[in-house]
Parts: sequence; C-alpha cells; structure tokens
Amino acid sequence: MRENKRIVTFGELLLRFSKSAHRRFTQREELLGNFGGSEANVAISLATLGNQVDYVTRLPNTQIGLAAKMMLRQYHLGVDHVMVDGDRMGTYYFEGAAALRNSAVTYDRANSAFAQLKPGMIDWHEVLRGASVFHTSGIAAALNQDAADTTFEALQVADEMGLTISFDINHRKNLWRYPGAQPEETLSRMLEYADVMFGDVIEFEFLTKHPKIPFKATDPSYQMDLEPYREWFHDIVKRFPRCQKWLMGMRNQVNASHHLLTALLWSEDRLYSTRIYDIADMVDPMGVGDAFAAGQIHAMLAYPDDNQRILDYALAASTLKYTFEGDFNLATDDEIQALIQS
Repeated sequence: MRENKRIVTFGELLLRFSKSAHRRFTQREELLGNFGGSEANVAISLATLGNQVDYVTRLPNTQIGLAAKMMLRQYHLGVDHVMVDGDRMGTYYFEGAAALRNSAVTYDRANSAFAQLKPGMIDWHEVLRGASVFHTSGIAAALNQDAADTTFEALQVADEMGLTISFDINHRKNLWRYPGAQPEETLSRMLEYADVMFGDVIEFEFLTKHPKIPFKATDPSYQMDLEPYREWFHDIVKRFPRCQKWLMGMRNQVNASHHLLTALLWSEDRLYSTRIYDIADMVDPMGVGDAFAAGQIHAMLAYPDDNQRILDYALAASTLKYTFEGDFNLATDDEIQALIQS
C-alpha cells in the first residue's frame, strides 16, 4: 500500500461553453456549459484515482463562483485555499471538430477573478505545508504580469519547501497579449524550477527551437525512429539540468474523430517509449494532455522506481479521457490498469 501524499495544483477554473452535435457557434441558439481548466482537470483526475488533492484558485463572489466551488467539492478536492472574490468567471468557447474541419477555441478571460490575482494574496507557505507535490502550468503566466509573478511566487516557495514540482508548458500562444509579454523567456524561467515536465512536440519545439520530429502513425503498427528524440532530449537536459523526468506527448490527427496517440519519457539518461493507441469515434478531446499529466503524477507516486510503468500508465489515462464528455478524466485506476493489460 503506497503512502498517501498530498498534492497541490494551482490555476484558473473556467466556464466552458460549447455546441452539441458538432454544430458551429453560428448555428442555433443553445450552448452547453461545464467547468474546466488545465490544473483543475489534473486535480480532479488525481482525486478520482484516490489521491489527496488541494486545488488553489480564485473564483468570483457570484452564484457562478458558488456553483464552481460546489463542483470542486463534488469531486473530493480540498478547497480550503480557494479564494472567493472578484466579479466574473473566466470563460472559453469550444467548437468541436468534424470530419476535416478543425476544432476552435475562443477565450474570454480578461479581468476574471483569477486574472486579478496579485503576488502576496496567497500564503503559499500555508498552502504547501504538508504537501509533497506542487503542480501548475504556463497558462496563468499568459494572462498578465501579476498572474505570472504569482506563479513564480508559488514555484519559489515550493522549491524552498522541498516539494516535487510538476510543470506543464501549456503554451497558449493566443493568450500572450499583454504589454511586455515574453512567453519563451517566462516559460523557460519557470521550467528551471521543474522536477517533472510535460509538453507536446509543438511546445518542445517552441522552447528549444529544435525542429519537431513528425509523428505519422496511421495505425498502431507504426515503427518510430527513437534516435532523433534521444538527441533532442540530450540537448534539453543540458539546458534544464534540474528536471528529472521529461514527458513528451505525440498525436496524429487522421480526422476529427480518429487520433493516434503515444508518448516518450526521458529520465536518468534513458529514453522510454510505449505503445501507440488508435482512438476512433472519440467523444471529447479536451483535457487529454491534463489526463496525461495526472496519470504520470499518480504513477510517479505509486511506482517511483518504474519509469516504464509510469509512462504506460500516463498514456493509458490520457487515452481514456477521449471517452468522457467535458474536460475531466473520470477514468478509475481499475480502468486504466485494464487498458494497459489489454
């Protein structure tokens, strides 16, 4: 039986609006609403897997904020450090892909309760006391300088207190619009605190300027040439020597409902690969990367000396997210283990 270790995640909870049946926003009036957000997605997945998780965010003092906090409690998250202040909830609008048409995301996050966070508003020493893992991402830093500085404040205290720091690059290029925004420099500085890092090949390419290596699988029998990835990771480790585990997700989108998914893990000067999942007739692709991060964190705590098992678990968790509507991965440990063994 593994020791139960407390995990803290930090980020903005959003209200997501979407259309049903692959409709565009210009078709009919109905909008479907649910909550989501990268770090909340990670937290809920981890709690579903039986971990003790506290989520840190700032919600508006409105009925929508109250509903959001009630939802977090429903999924057994610790909410003692959720601030309730401000006037509005950040939102995003998701138009699903169909056939050869890509999905589209539009953000409306300016002046949200979370975007008005400032350094010093959160007592990070109190929040992180007794925790073993702190997880966040680069999304908050894309909102404004105050949110970026608050994230740095959290990373610095987590480092000072000796926590394992998990960081998802989560580069959202259409968010970095405030005066003086420097996404490459800011994300690189944040990665200097990371013990565990997540990203897809596009985000790795953005930070390292190394041309991405195409993943062209059209079925699970695809044979990957791993040597170029080894060279890539060798270069990354030289730049960020603190990080102990690097996880890179890869996806080939055959069409809107058919994806091929795999991942790599670099740790202790060794590259680990895993199977390729062929995902047809998927339900909802949002939150797949967050499910991957949560699966890795859970497996890292459960199987700390088995990197291959960690990678297999993270990818299986990510794959199962495709089967759930909304942003949250509600796959159980038994379901993930069964998929690994299938």
